[in-house]
Amino acid sequence: MNSIRTQVVKIGNSRGVRIPKPFIDQTRLGNEVEIAIQRGTIVIRPLSRPRNGWAERFRAMSEQGDDQLLDKPTPTKWDRSDWVW
Repeated sequence: MNSIRTQVVKIGNSRGVRIPKPFIDQTRLGNEVEIAIQRGTIVIRPLSRPRNGWAERFRAMSEQGDDQLLDKPTPTKWDRSDWVW
């Protein structure tokens, strides 16, 4: 594990640390991060965006014709009696 020594600085009523560029590059930190405490240690990790890139992937699927339903639609009683087009 790489480590360095740095100062904790006052930022308004809070305190902060500067993260060296090589650490940011290596961990791919963006402008937003997630901060947690695990077993008495502060953990800073890239913000998790589970659906990041979905729009581009769906667009590619559509262009390739790979966006069709796998199963035939199965109408329900609600579809037959209550749904209005």
